[in-house]
Amino acid sequence: MDKEKNKNLYWKLNLTIVGSLLAIWFMVSFGAGILFSENLDQFEIAGFKLGFWFAQQGSIIIFVFLIALYCFLMNKLDKRFNVEEE
Repeated sequence: MDKEKNKNLYWKLNLTIVGSLLAIWFMVSFGAGILFSENLDQFEIAGFKLGFWFAQQGSIIIFVFLIALYCFLMNKLDKRFNVEEE
C-alpha cells in the first residue's frame, strides 16, 4: 500500500510541475506576445519593441529554459522517490 501512495504522490507532483511550467509558457507566449504586446511595445530590446521581441524570440528562449528547468526538477523528484536512472 505504501508503494501505491508513493506512486500516486509522485505522479501528482509530476503533473503539478508540468502544469506550472505550461502555465508559465502560456503566460509568456500568449500573454506577453499577444495580449500585452501593446503595453510592452513601450520598451525596446536591441531596437525592437518588447512585445514583438517576446512574440518572435522571447517565448522560444523561455521555452528552452523551461525544458531545462523541467529536467532539473524531474531529476530532483526522481531522487526524492528513489526512481532515478543510472
